[in-house]
Amino acid sequence: MSTRPAKESERNQEATVYIGNIDENADDELICELMIQAGPLVSVHLPKDRVNQIHQGFGFAEYLNERDAEYAALIMNGVRLYGKALRVNKALLDKQKAIDVGADLYIGNLDSMVDERVLADTFSAFGNFVSQPKVARDADTGAPKGYGFVSFDSFEASDRALESMNGQYLMNKPLVINYAYKRDGKGERHGDEAERLLAAQAQKNNYKLPSQFSQQQQQQQQQQQQQLQQPPLQQLQPPPVQPPFSIPQGQIPQQYPPQHPIPQFGNMKLVRGPNGMIQSTTPLATAAAVAAAGAPPVFPVVPPPFISRATNFDHR
Repeated sequence: MSTRPAKESERNQEATVYIGNIDENADDELICELMIQAGPLVSVHLPKDRVNQIHQGFGFAEYLNERDAEYAALIMNGVRLYGKALRVNKALLDKQKAIDVGADLYIGNLDSMVDERVLADTFSAFGNFVSQPKVARDADTGAPKGYGFVSFDSFEASDRALESMNGQYLMNKPLVINYAYKRDGKGERHGDEAERLLAAQAQKNNYKLPSQFSQQQQQQQQQQQQQLQQPPLQQLQPPPVQPPFSIPQGQIPQQYPPQHPIPQFGNMKLVRGPNGMIQSTTPLATAAAVAAAGAPPVFPVVPPPFISRATNFDHR
């Protein structure tokens, strides 16, 4: 895996993902450690400023195949790095999805502190980019010239950005925004009726632009989150434990062992004590009568005789 800057023509676009909203504290090695969790990498490239050699807040990760790139876009989008949520999506899905509809804006009166990262963070709220925002720079010194370009994937997004940001202050300077001039040199600007008609026809013919892919990607992420939030399968729960035996209701005796009737003899009153023993309430009950009743005899308790302390037991 390499971190050298790969040329656009050398990179496999179908196996490459775009990584946006990268914090300034992150470097190439950290992005490599993060993105390699989705699959083997071929290269990672974070474009850097020519003057201060600080990355511009976005980069590209090329995988061995398209499947790993799609998986990386699915699981890495929204991951927070230094408190900032990364924006990860496929750089180019196929040749049809790379169509530039012409929604290109000219951003003028830029402050010298505004770079590509600031432009991307400012205008990403209005829609998806076809290519990364660019700041025009001097070829020799690399100093910014005070203007740049932002290319959206739809005229709806570029119209929203134009209406919302034209005249707004960025780094204490009001922005001057208009549709950029076409490259044919005829002095015509993008956003005319012909381009809008071609863009509408392309969407009608089911050309999947990056914005449509972004919606599909969000739906897949929502489905994945719903699957993770589903309760565990019922078959994984242990069955209830049944007792080894059960006694039917009403068959349990109130007293165990069962109590037999106490026989009575003449004037002698026999009762069952709290400990289950049969005893007589008649003080003079004889042992023979109690034994005849089938219970051990119970004799009345006789208190010990009172012995005075003055009694002399010395028989000397």
